[in-house]
Amino acid sequence: MPNHEIHCQYFAQEDLLGAGCLDVRMAMEAAEKAILAYRAGDVIFPDKIVQIFNDDTQERINCLPATFRKEKICGVKWVSVFPPNPVRYGVQNLSAVIILSEIEHGFPIAFMEGTLCSNMRVGAMGALAARHLARQDAETIGFIGAGEQAKMHLIAMKTALPSLRHCRVAAKEHSEEEQFIREMSPILPEMDIRGSGTNLQDAVQDADVIVTATSAQAPLLKAAWVRPGAFYSHIGGWEDEYAVAGSSDKIVCDDWETVKHRAQTLSRMYKDGELTDDGVYANLVEIIAGDKPGRESPDERIYFNAVGLAYVDVAIAVAMYNRAKEAGMGQDLKIQHEMIFEHAHLKDWVRL
Repeated sequence: MPNHEIHCQYFAQEDLLGAGCLDVRMAMEAAEKAILAYRAGDVIFPDKIVQIFNDDTQERINCLPATFRKEKICGVKWVSVFPPNPVRYGVQNLSAVIILSEIEHGFPIAFMEGTLCSNMRVGAMGALAARHLARQDAETIGFIGAGEQAKMHLIAMKTALPSLRHCRVAAKEHSEEEQFIREMSPILPEMDIRGSGTNLQDAVQDADVIVTATSAQAPLLKAAWVRPGAFYSHIGGWEDEYAVAGSSDKIVCDDWETVKHRAQTLSRMYKDGELTDDGVYANLVEIIAGDKPGRESPDERIYFNAVGLAYVDVAIAVAMYNRAKEAGMGQDLKIQHEMIFEHAHLKDWVRL
């Protein structure tokens, strides 16, 4: 009698953290390999499925699958984005889970908390871009937004740019800035992290690296605040005035064809006729692969927009799975002991 048991591993967020998965270098390496694998045609990446429950608030749940042919692993990120959550309920606005399956038999191998992975993907992509596009002697980073994405981006940017020494952060409320400082200072004790008293200009003016990480749909960042030589990592939707991109020497995207059909600032500019395909310098993969140079002078203003490519999430999840499994973290989940009609007591469980 063949063994028909199916098992997978369950990893809570604490399992992943305990295994050392909050490792930006690991995530950057996984992201870079995934980007190059996708370019080589080794990744199956279908369109995502989006279910929007409120058009005004954009409360939604997305289903995003991807398969890595060489690794023989298929994964899917199931992610909810509920922007009103922090104000309405005092809880996070994003939560995710990830399922990984092997594609020899098609059985699941892991069920994982995915919020950590999702946040790390955003940070890793920003860090990859900064490695090629930011000044390598950058000392000051300024944030508009103080939430989870901003915190992860600070860790990621410090990893990519060790020269960073000063951080300024602006948020809607003083309490958000204070929380950012309280949580990030023990992680990066060598950095001088300060709030701006909710003054956006003070946070980013003269910064070598600028990050906007908000849920706002408004032109918060002004072009006049962006100094020559600055690298700008745009995370959210519409967070900057058109002139920020317009005054940039280079605009780089994770994938311009995807970006142009979304709701970012660049997408709005494209739809309004303020930006053409020729106005976008490169996709990040072209720079990683050496097809085009990254930063070419210390005074270039460079704009980076990552809309988010879920195959990168899956790649990072696979790296996390391998590390957590090697560390002996997580727990076994039995999916089934036998096939349905092999159960000896099935006749007692059938409802006709």
